Amino acid sequence: MMRLKHIGVLLAAVFTFLACDDSTNTLGMGMLPESDEMATDVMTFDVTTQSYLADAVYAKTSTGYIGRFTDPDFGDYTASFLTELNCTDDFKFSTTLPDVYEEYYSGDTLKGKGTLVDENVTGLRLIVYYRSWFGDSLNACRMSAYELNDRWIQERQDENRRYRYTDINTNDYKGTLLGRKAYTAYDATVPDSIRSATDSNGNSTYTPSIVFNLDPAIGQNIYELNKKYEKGENDYFANADKFINNVFKGVYLQTDYGDGTILYVDQVDLQFQFRFHYVDSLGVALKKKVNDDNGQIGDDSIYYGSQTLFASTKEVIQANQFANSNKMKEKSEEPQWTYIKSPAGIFTEATLPYDEIYEALSNDTLNAAKLTFTNYSEKDNYKFSMSAPENVLLLRKQDLKSFFEENKVNDNITSFTATHNGVETNQYTFQNIARLVSTCINEKKAARDKAQKEAGSTWNEEAWNEEWNASNPDWNKVLLIPVAITTQSTGTNSTTTTAVQHDLQPGYARLQGGDPENGGTKLTLEVTYTRFHK
Repeated sequence: MMRLKHIGVLLAAVFTFLACDDSTNTLGMGMLPESDEMATDVMTFDVTTQSYLADAVYAKTSTGYIGRFTDPDFGDYTASFLTELNCTDDFKFSTTLPDVYEEYYSGDTLKGKGTLVDENVTGLRLIVYYRSWFGDSLNACRMSAYELNDRWIQERQDENRRYRYTDINTNDYKGTLLGRKAYTAYDATVPDSIRSATDSNGNSTYTPSIVFNLDPAIGQNIYELNKKYEKGENDYFANADKFINNVFKGVYLQTDYGDGTILYVDQVDLQFQFRFHYVDSLGVALKKKVNDDNGQIGDDSIYYGSQTLFASTKEVIQANQFANSNKMKEKSEEPQWTYIKSPAGIFTEATLPYDEIYEALSNDTLNAAKLTFTNYSEKDNYKFSMSAPENVLLLRKQDLKSFFEENKVNDNITSFTATHNGVETNQYTFQNIARLVSTCINEKKAARDKAQKEAGSTWNEEAWNEEWNASNPDWNKVLLIPVAITTQSTGTNSTTTTAVQHDLQPGYARLQGGDPENGGTKLTLEVTYTRFHK
């Protein structure tokens, strides 16, 4: 039977330990009576683990993932995404495209000021920008772009934000086909002079992109609606929501050919093209310089100017879908070990022995609790093998939903992060989760004390303990989750974590653990404690 009356000793001791560093860990020893002796020791406890299949994860991100990749071990997965395009408040073409326009005239050395030739949209382009990718850079692929349909307008109002989860059925929102484009991640047609060009600060001016040439009539319709907005005949450009609901709902991008490449999309732009006159300082249209046989001057010089007017940003919704094959489920059921796999793949679930720790150390001071996950060294057998996730989050299983939906960061009480040590140990090590141990034990004690008070003389501790464990099956379980961590500098050699999100890039690690009765092994929780002797 579990004894709980001394849980306060555990909790207080943890905070005492955390308040001390290596230079103060003997603080107070000289004040103890001579009859008191203190000994610090280490005790180990078994931890059991299993793979946890994550059917979907919460993914609030400004990066879009698109492509298909087949891994010999985990099977294939397909990534696609949808995104809305932002409209600035009170948007007007008349202010965005001013009467005077500066640009070099293509094919000539002439530079001057320009005015619109007419109010016709002569070109419309959807540009998908990406800086990096996973897989084969020369793999032949094809991307399709669709405008979102009316159903999306209803779903985007969902208060539960289900579209933020990676099992979103993006096919439900496919509207009109806007275009298809064949591509390779590395565009060999781009000259080296463009690829290596930099600005005055030495920053690259080239970003890989996939360009869809859309029907200019779509842009013309947007332009005409905006003219009516200027006249007060609609409110469609008052803000982004009005624009999305009434003018352009957004785009859905999917791969429909190719296997072996996943693009990491940074931004999607809708770019308009108009015709402009070059004019001199008096507003007179400049002429082309033509050296024909008669030496006559050419026609009015006209150039085509393009400008991005609507783009995907953090202020509007972007949603990713990841679809995995059944082989992912098969891997999660292997008993000899466990896995962590991203994106939206597999976590490792660990059951921590809180009851056993209390039974053994209820009268002692808990100083530290160290938990280590060791991954097997994998042979690099494939041309594009996945590597172990760089960062992981250790989180109470019952907090999985709220942690990511509420954009929390690790508090080092019930959530911790660790970085993979791939050079020396091939491990993810959590040096001290003592506060997690104390928090969980104290949680059970509070429930137990309340129940005993209510039961009075009918109290049955064994029956209550069984009922508690049945009603709280995740009380003693944590998940090891691949994550992407965002930090911000707070001074010299100092940073603070600003975001912890699911890792959506391909990666995996096979970890020691699993079912001991079927070829697996138990992990070890190493607990450091202090015992006082009279």
